[in-house]
Amino acid sequence: MTFDRIRIPGSESRLLPAEKLHGPTVAVTAIMTFAMIVVAAAGLALANAASIVTAGTESKLVVQVPAASAARLPGAVAAVRAIKGVRAVTSVSEEEMRETLERWLGSAAASKDLPVPSLLTVEIEPRANASTVGAGIRKAIPEAGVSAQSAQLKPLVRSIRGLEWLALSLVFLMSTATAAAIVLAARGALDTHRSTVEIMHGIGATDIQVTRLFERKIAVDAIAGALAGLAAAVVVLLLLGGAIAAAAGDLIAGAPLGIGDLLILAAIPVAAVILAVAVAHITLLKALRATL
Repeated sequence: MTFDRIRIPGSESRLLPAEKLHGPTVAVTAIMTFAMIVVAAAGLALANAASIVTAGTESKLVVQVPAASAARLPGAVAAVRAIKGVRAVTSVSEEEMRETLERWLGSAAASKDLPVPSLLTVEIEPRANASTVGAGIRKAIPEAGVSAQSAQLKPLVRSIRGLEWLALSLVFLMSTATAAAIVLAARGALDTHRSTVEIMHGIGATDIQVTRLFERKIAVDAIAGALAGLAAAVVVLLLLGGAIAAAAGDLIAGAPLGIGDLLILAAIPVAAVILAVAVAHITLLKALRATL
């Protein structure tokens, strides 16, 4: 559906003036546009977070060196660094682990009865095979446990992906609700101006010509509502942007939304107006052909 359908001569437009906005249509379009933009923004931010977390952990392995082998930690680090495909190794000693645990366990963290392993974070080369590197680590340090960091974060990523799909579903449901509201608005406008429509048919106007008059009115209302919803969403996202970025700081670096995401959000009001005009066209044409 293009906007060529709502470009009508001034003489015809005076039959159904569009200067006065229809409050309910504007309000529904504004609310739905606002909600769709905010929900879509949340979904896009979650998608970005999931992608960054996945990309950042796919090339990392976690090696647990038992407390009994803590004295071998320097040698273990050197052995792992010598494995082909390993880019970097970061070690966390047993003492550092106990200092970290002290925040939650208190003095019990220093007890020798509590076995605390040392940890090695191994970053592998982009083209290296994680399974091959893991096998090399197990061979160099038989007593160590090796696990992929991505496996540990898989439940978190799965939850984020679930929320992403939920956001997408909500946007679809709100689009459906918007279409339903436009159907009611179009039918209401047709009933309100029934006498005008009958006169137009009496002088030879076609259903397409009558439909274009109502499309123009609904398009103006939809544009006003979409702009209002966009303005409100921009204000809310700007106010919450800092808090969202701070909360997601441990997961993603930089802004939660990229340029491409902003273009998608900017397209939502346009899509809402196009949807309103398309639904109005189909509804009005069907109603006119069925009753007149």
